[in-house]
Amino acid sequence: MSDQRKTSAGSTRPRQSARERAYEMIGAAILVGTFAEGEFLDEAVLAREVGTSRTPVREALHRLQAERFVDLVPRRGAQVRVVTATEMREIYQARFVIESDAIAKICDRRLGSPPDAEELIEAMEAAGRNRDWNALAQLDQRFHCSIVRHQGNAVLGEMYDSLRPRQVRLAVRTIGRGPERLPIIEREHRELKAALDAHDGPLGTAILNVHLQEVPELVQAFSE
Repeated sequence: MSDQRKTSAGSTRPRQSARERAYEMIGAAILVGTFAEGEFLDEAVLAREVGTSRTPVREALHRLQAERFVDLVPRRGAQVRVVTATEMREIYQARFVIESDAIAKICDRRLGSPPDAEELIEAMEAAGRNRDWNALAQLDQRFHCSIVRHQGNAVLGEMYDSLRPRQVRLAVRTIGRGPERLPIIEREHRELKAALDAHDGPLGTAILNVHLQEVPELVQAFSE
């Protein structure tokens, strides 16, 4: 990252390891589009910007590879992964399978919405007003993950959370390209919470289906 490519997300925190600092800085730069899809990343440049040796940067890139942010190409280094329309559809399909099952179980057991649902919804709406797509995407993932975990199946919660990096990256891109949909997204979040509080599984599943359905003009923004 040159001086012009630094982001506020690159600030450090006390006692944060060099590897964590590199991971957060590079990951945030990919999320906000500082690094373009298909771009190769220079370890030496990254190390200089992070203020560390190349080893923590290399370790961070391996973690980002595991989270499908980058591909490690032999003799060429780390390349920012290209998100395809096919991958987008498959992630949304996986989310629907896991989340709809959680909604059904929550409603069958009359658990209501997760305790932090209202707080997360309000935080998402604030992030939307500030046009902070990164924060909004992170909060959106936390909201949906809280629903999955609320059913009490830790394994399904872990499976769902494994989608987090790709889910957040997709959300940043789709929201950024279609911010006019924000009022619709916000309304659907509140409707989903209301359905859970009313213990109405079929309604909750129907709302989720609409919430996760593909938006043609956004899908077309991704390469196949």
